Amino acid sequence: MLRGLLDGESLREDAETALRALVGRDDARLRDDQWRAIEALVAFRRRALVVQRTGWGKSAVYFVATKLLRERGAGPTVIVSPLLALMRDQVAAAARAGIRAVTINSSNVTEWDDVHAAIEAGQVDVLLCSPERLNNPGFRDEVLPRLAADAGLVVVDEAHCISDWGHDFRPDYRRIRTLLADLPSGIPVLATTATANARVTADVAEQLGVHADAAAAPSGPGTSDEVLVLRGGLDRESLHLAVLPLPDQPSRVAWLTEALQDIDGSGIVYCLTVSAAEQVASQLRSAGLAVAAYTGQTDPAERERLEEDLKENRVKALVATSALGMGFDKPDLAFVVHLGAPSSPIAYYQQVGRAGRGVDSAVVVLLPGEEDRRIWEWFASTAFPPQAQVRTTLAALDGGGTQSVAQLETQVDLKRSRLEGMLKVLDVDGAVRRVKGGWESTGAPWEYDAERYARVEETRTAEQRAMLDYEATTGCRMAFLRAALDDPELEAGWECGRCDRCDGVTLPALPDAETVAAARADMDRPGVEVVARRQWPSGMDRLGLDVRGRIPAQEQAEPGRAVARLDGLGWSAPLRELFAPGAPDGETPVPLRRAAARVLDEWDALRAPSQDGPASPSEDGGGTSGDGSAGAAGSAGPGDGASDAAAGAASARPLLVDGVVAVRSVTRPVLTHHLATGLAAYLGRPLIGAIGPVPGREEPGRHDVNSATRLSGVAGRLQLELSPAALAGLAGRRVLLVDDWTESGWTLTVAARLLRQAGAAAVYPFVLGVR
Repeated sequence: MLRGLLDGESLREDAETALRALVGRDDARLRDDQWRAIEALVAFRRRALVVQRTGWGKSAVYFVATKLLRERGAGPTVIVSPLLALMRDQVAAAARAGIRAVTINSSNVTEWDDVHAAIEAGQVDVLLCSPERLNNPGFRDEVLPRLAADAGLVVVDEAHCISDWGHDFRPDYRRIRTLLADLPSGIPVLATTATANARVTADVAEQLGVHADAAAAPSGPGTSDEVLVLRGGLDRESLHLAVLPLPDQPSRVAWLTEALQDIDGSGIVYCLTVSAAEQVASQLRSAGLAVAAYTGQTDPAERERLEEDLKENRVKALVATSALGMGFDKPDLAFVVHLGAPSSPIAYYQQVGRAGRGVDSAVVVLLPGEEDRRIWEWFASTAFPPQAQVRTTLAALDGGGTQSVAQLETQVDLKRSRLEGMLKVLDVDGAVRRVKGGWESTGAPWEYDAERYARVEETRTAEQRAMLDYEATTGCRMAFLRAALDDPELEAGWECGRCDRCDGVTLPALPDAETVAAARADMDRPGVEVVARRQWPSGMDRLGLDVRGRIPAQEQAEPGRAVARLDGLGWSAPLRELFAPGAPDGETPVPLRRAAARVLDEWDALRAPSQDGPASPSEDGGGTSGDGSAGAAGSAGPGDGASDAAAGAASARPLLVDGVVAVRSVTRPVLTHHLATGLAAYLGRPLIGAIGPVPGREEPGRHDVNSATRLSGVAGRLQLELSPAALAGLAGRRVLLVDDWTESGWTLTVAARLLRQAGAAAVYPFVLGVR
């Protein structure tokens, strides 16, 4: 039990003593709203929501409150925190104040038992855990109940993630409502965020407790059921905002290359996709800049190292996706540049908030791209699935006991990421439950809230329009962002005086033609690896396929190549146009012919190790006989762009490919045939046939499905279309397998398997684009 409460004056003195230890400054004093929150938590054990700008000191509220509560006999604080970067910074901050903090997350699995033991022994003041941990069966059923019963304070950081009206809704966060509902009375709760407009604030406050009306919220004893909402002004006086429209991707990358050499300090360059981040980082490094890519695919240990490199200014910038966002703390971050716009002003405000926390001036520049809206649409397509797919999932669980996600994939035609996200929502809604070994039905009734999902989608669409309005506004940019977040302190007619619209920022000069040309040349370098499938999905016997485990080596495809990824820069733009819904079928565009030829020229696996190496069996140009020939295909080759120099480079080492096989497309028959015959002509090898749909199954399968469903559709649909002579001569030959684009990889995998089973010694997949 807590010892008796001290009077307010004494409590505030203790609070400011703890604050000075936390920040390491003897002159530190609490802001008025910091004190109001701490008093509500410590003196009255209330629930509070603090919505304040980045850098305001929200973490100081819960660390100071923790210090005071622990000194008064309370249990440890539980902080639900979304990102590892945030956890690492918070652990370090807590240590400065003499607070013992530990984490449980995906990067320290080997330490979990020790952490649990330390908690039971009373040796932990703060436990930070990710929202995903809240529904780990062992943690949820064994550790969390004991921890919640003894907690002194529960903190929900980045609380806007609770609301599906927010810009970064996460289904795992919705479990927090259940956690809070099960807390014993008298345990205070604090939720914090910097990015919540009025609607999100009201939604979060409702989920925390009851009313979201700060003015009406009492502030004395006996009011623990009321949620105290503290909202402050969102102006960031150090930020100098600007939008710089440039005509194309090479111009944007060229400007960035020169700007990073002019802007002092280090910062973050945000991109919308993983591919774009990796490609931009590569181009900047080739220009001599010390940068690195940081994405959701970066290894956790590597992420930690990169964060430290940025904090210590060992790199000029991290080129990042939104994986580097909430909670990353570098007070002297000097700039944030966006290559491509986030889909809402609120998300944009959250990301630019990383800059200028401890410096007087930071540059924030948005370089919008014409591809932004297509990327927003793609992310929007991963929203909550239609009712029919949800009902199919529930029916599968009702009749099958506990099932893993892999088992459900054989019964539900959803991609794994969407299936997992849907299960999390159904879990929060009480329809399913995660258990050891997978998921099970609770048997509880569940209703599909179509009206709510439609309203959420309308909100997302409105946010996208608002982001375009931000780019085009003639008014103050900071005023626009403050209005988008319903800043209660924004006055009519207010202007920041610091943004480009207020003539308060000077940007580096536009790049000259030579720099743009250099960026374009670097961006025009085609070629990315297409990794072949090595493992069959689980449970394929349920779908009538007798395959399991690892694909036998003698049936696998070799690593393949594509001109580019569809979500990157450079060649991605013409590929997106080529494969856009409704785009007409036609011959391979000339620029893409040149790019394809260049990829073949630089693909080492297609040629003998050295000029003196052994020639392939068909080095005389004969190869297997078939239903196509190099001569007949010559007019469709890369031509009009396959230079003599490229052809000479291609022939400098013996070619190992004996022939070309096309994947016959139903949706783009002209494109795929033209591409395959052209590449065969360029290589001087015959087009020996195709792989196409069996009669009666010409309808193309869906791509927006999970791996098991996609494989099931492909495996029963494709067959070899080779002449008897081509089949007879296939044994021991190496084949280039040509398709237009790939996503799941199963078409290429199944086609390669058919060729390998027919005797091909090796199959090298080639596509224009990979999604």
